[in-house]
Amino acid sequence: QVQLVESGGGLVQAGGSLRLSCAASGLIFSSSVMGWFRQGPGKEREFVASISWSGRTIYADSVKGRFTISRDNANHTVYLQMNSLKPEDTAIYSCNVQPALGTSSGASWGQGTQVTVSA
Repeated sequence: QVQLVESGGGLVQAGGSLRLSCAASGLIFSSSVMGWFRQGPGKEREFVASISWSGRTIYADSVKGRFTISRDNANHTVYLQMNSLKPEDTAIYSCNVQPALGTSSGASWGQGTQVTVSA
């Protein structure tokens, strides 16, 4: 059974930084594509970033140049470094085991971690 546990969210001022973590278990992590998605208040869930087993990455245009996705295969963890945060980045961020590198989501989700960016 796949389990994903996110951490690292919080309240930060605009322009600040946060680093999110997602610890995964119950899967062959080193060969899994992992992604981050977010759902802002009153909005649909949207793709943020994706990383392949080999380290290839894809980002949503809205976060390109500000966010960095990375992974530690030895510790079964995927990270999202978020810099230059904006109020519009406020959302619940969730990690996901994706079917392929890209914007599509798979069935396995974590519980999410809240990120709030104040103006």
